[in-house]
Amino acid sequence: MTPDRRSFLTALTGVAGLASLASAQTGAPRPGTPATEWDMTWLDAFKGKHKQLFDLGSFDLSRDSPLRQPVTYLSAHRLVNHLEPPDDINVVVGISHTSFPMNASDALWEKYKLGEHWKIIDPQTKQPAVRNVFLGTATGQGATVRALQARGVVFWQCNFALGAISQELSTIAGKPANEIQPDLVAGLNAGVKLVVAHTFMVGVMHERGFAYEKL
Repeated sequence: MTPDRRSFLTALTGVAGLASLASAQTGAPRPGTPATEWDMTWLDAFKGKHKQLFDLGSFDLSRDSPLRQPVTYLSAHRLVNHLEPPDDINVVVGISHTSFPMNASDALWEKYKLGEHWKIIDPQTKQPAVRNVFLGTATGQGATVRALQARGVVFWQCNFALGAISQELSTIAGKPANEIQPDLVAGLNAGVKLVVAHTFMVGVMHERGFAYEKL
């Protein structure tokens, strides 16, 4: 074997080894998530002239609710342009880690003590919340999850973030993180889109013409 051929095979083996190492570090797709492909077809429904992404990736829900901003955005378009979602206006709320409780069902809030862990107080009981205090109802034009969803606003949840959240909640739940993540996926609010990674989707939305606002 020539020296050049030997060097090539050695380099090729090294690359393969690095690929195997990366695979071992990231692991196989976790239970409860798409095994090999991620459905992106839901993005094709956004055909409005005005499109905005509200990034809640690091918003602290213990301080305030950020949902007044999407409501204000929609109200301004009604007043200035006389337009309504979802035909003329598309709004997406991107959620990653610290804002995860907004995407979680009441059952998850109670089971994993999300209000206590995230220091979110229920305004009715003045105690750590055991229900999703951001959900509200699907009627009206209030700053709640369901009211915004009823107007065509889409919420997403970062799957990578769910891995880290599962690690955090494993102590509370008393079971391994890899058993918690499928539970979190199954317990997302109706209509929430599970996405592979928050940072990846921010770029995708930019490519599709969405304006960006960090909250």
